Amino acid sequence: MLGARCLFRALRSCSSAPCPRHRPSSKLSVRDALGSQNTSRERVKVQAWIRSIRSQKEVLFLHVNDGSSLESLQVVADSSFDSRELTFGSSVEVQGQLVKSLSKKQNVELKAEKIEVIGNCDAKAFPIKYKERHPLEFLRQYPHLRCRTNVLGSILRIRSEATAAIHSFFKDRGFVHIHTPVITSNDCEGAGELFQVEPSSKTKIPKENFFNVPAFLTVSGQLHLEVMSGAFTQVFTFGPTFRAENSQSRRHLAEFYMVEAEISFVENLQDLMQVMEDLFKATTMTVLSNCPEDVELCHKFIAPGHKIRTYAKKQLFNWGTDLQTEHEKYLVKHCGNIPVFVTNYPLALKPFYMRDNEDGPQHTVAAVDLLVPVVGELFGGSLREERYHVLEQRLARSGLTEAYQWYLDLRRFGSVPHGGFGMGFERYLQCILGVDNIKDVIPFPRFTHSCLL
Repeated sequence: MLGARCLFRALRSCSSAPCPRHRPSSKLSVRDALGSQNTSRERVKVQAWIRSIRSQKEVLFLHVNDGSSLESLQVVADSSFDSRELTFGSSVEVQGQLVKSLSKKQNVELKAEKIEVIGNCDAKAFPIKYKERHPLEFLRQYPHLRCRTNVLGSILRIRSEATAAIHSFFKDRGFVHIHTPVITSNDCEGAGELFQVEPSSKTKIPKENFFNVPAFLTVSGQLHLEVMSGAFTQVFTFGPTFRAENSQSRRHLAEFYMVEAEISFVENLQDLMQVMEDLFKATTMTVLSNCPEDVELCHKFIAPGHKIRTYAKKQLFNWGTDLQTEHEKYLVKHCGNIPVFVTNYPLALKPFYMRDNEDGPQHTVAAVDLLVPVVGELFGGSLREERYHVLEQRLARSGLTEAYQWYLDLRRFGSVPHGGFGMGFERYLQCILGVDNIKDVIPFPRFTHSCLL
C-alpha cells in the first residue's frame, strides 16, 4: 500500500511540472481531426501518408491518411513547402492549425505550419499508382503493399470492427472466451487434411515425436471447447485454423479464422440456430453502424448492387447425399437470396460426435448448416452425442475408441446435453461485402503453392 502511495505521489509531481511557454501540438489521428468540432485554430500534429498532392501557384494541397478512416484529411500549405520529397506514398508529419474548410467536401482542414517528410517514396517505382483503381487480383501480388489502397483499407477496418463485435456479442451474453491450442493431437473433422508439426532441426532422433505423439495444426477448436463446456455452460473461441486442402478455389484457404461456440444444456437445434442467427445479425448491424463508408465503398466498387440480408430464414431438411457448393448456392438463390438453414443430415456423412436422431430409415443426425449468398455454407453446427453408450458404439465402429477415450470420459463424468457451431470468419466477410474471392478479405492469404511473406 505504501509503495502504491509513493508511486501516486511521483506521478502527481511529474504532472505538476511547469509547462513550456508554447503549448506543444496535440497529436490527432486523421479520423479524430475530421470529426473535430473545435476549429478555434488549435495547433495539432498529424502523422500519415500522402494520398494525393496538388500544387498551385501560391497554395499547396495535400490529402493525407493514416488508416483510421476512409476519408483523407486535406492539408493546405504555402507553396514554399513544395518539395520533390512530397510524393504520393511518402510518410509525413504535419503540424499546424485545424480550421474550418471553405470547401463543401469537408468540414475542417489543416493549415500547415510545418511539414516534415519522414519516409520518402519513389512514386514511379511504387506499384500502387495514384488515381488508378487496381483490380484485387493485381493487388494480391503485393501483400506487403496492398493494405495501402482504399479498398483493402476498408476491408481491414471492417474486419477489425467485426472482430470486436463478435467478442462483444459473446461477452454480453455471458460466454467465457477460451484460448484453444493451435497444436493438437486431434483431427476434429476426420478428413485427414492436416498439417503435421515437426521440429525443423535435422539432428532429431529418427522415429521420435517431439510431443511423443503425432501433432498437427488445429482444424477446429471444437473438441477442446467441449472439454470446457463441462465446467462452463457457455464458451467460445476465435482464432486461426488450418486445412491442408490442395485447393485454389475462391472459398478455401490453408489458414483462416474460425468463430466457434459450445453451449451446455441445449437439447434442440432451434436453440442453437437462434444463437447462430443472433450472432450473424448483431455483428452485421455493428459493422453497418460503425463502418458505413467502408461498407459502401465495397458495395460500390467490388460488388455493385450487393445487399445484406439478415432478416429472413427458411428451414430445409436434407438426407441422402452431401451438398456441394453449387447445391448450397442454388438453395440460397431458390429461397430468395436469404440466409437458409439446412438441418438433419444423413448420419453416414457426418463425424462421430453429432447426435443420432434415431429416426428410422432416414437415420439422420442433429446437424445444421447456415447457407448464405455469395459463399454458400457459413455456419456449421450440431447437437453433440452426449449418451455414453451410443458414442461408445460409434467410436468402436470407426476404430477410434482408444484415441478418444478422454472424449468418452466427458460422458462418464457429469455429461449434459450440449451443442455448438463454427463460423468461418473470412466467409462471413465475403458474405456481407460481396467479395468474390476469400483471398481478398484476409491480410496475408495462405493457400496451396502460395505463402508470401
